[in-house]
Amino acid sequence: MLTVGHSFHVFVADILCDIARRAGIAGHVAGGKQFLGGSRVIEHWNRPDSCNEAKRVLRSGRVDVLTLSPTFHPDEGIDRFARLGLEHNPELRVTIQASWVPFDGLLAATIHPGKGGRDALTGTELRELHAPYFQSLNEEVTSLNKDYGKPVLSVVPVGQALIALRERVKAGRAAPLRSQGELFVDEIGHPSVPLQVLAAYAHFGVIYRRSPVGLGVPAVLGRTGKPAWAEELNHLLQEVAWTAVREHPLSGIF
Repeated sequence: MLTVGHSFHVFVADILCDIARRAGIAGHVAGGKQFLGGSRVIEHWNRPDSCNEAKRVLRSGRVDVLTLSPTFHPDEGIDRFARLGLEHNPELRVTIQASWVPFDGLLAATIHPGKGGRDALTGTELRELHAPYFQSLNEEVTSLNKDYGKPVLSVVPVGQALIALRERVKAGRAAPLRSQGELFVDEIGHPSVPLQVLAAYAHFGVIYRRSPVGLGVPAVLGRTGKPAWAEELNHLLQEVAWTAVREHPLSGIF
């Protein structure tokens, strides 16, 4: 697996290796990782060949799965990476992570002045906020798969899973999480460990087309020093991620 993306995405590479091991998948290998903060996919494509690890690894033909994540709306870099990969491995699968809108706490302040930032946002408001991004991603994946003549691309619905989790938090049904803010480490929206693990479980579901429910606690969640996160929360993250994957029409699991 080759992972190419930004800080809302690249962490899945290491966590997914741990999850795959716990699932007994011996053949899972992290084949490389290319990071650019806040990057569009085309920015990775445009890196000089001398420092473009993604292109080098794809040209080796050893990559079965390429994971990408555009910021905001998709760009032409997705198609360019997919075509390069298919040239060297016709069976390549490309997953596109649907992420989440950054700075939503500041946006919340304009919707609910003086009412608690992120924690004031409802599921309906979050879906409305994300709708243009999710729609553009779905349209791009559908269009490119039509061009390729087969379902090369699939969507990893991390953003959708996050909204579902935040709804449960707001309703008091996501113990031990008590606030939506616990899912982030800053105003930008960089993910805390629970959100990182949620994203990794969603990728596991899409890549291996199987449920993560029942797998052991990933090491990164166990290292938080919060026992409840390592027990109750792990199962919740698995369930929420898998539900989002099953419900998304472009996840490719059926």
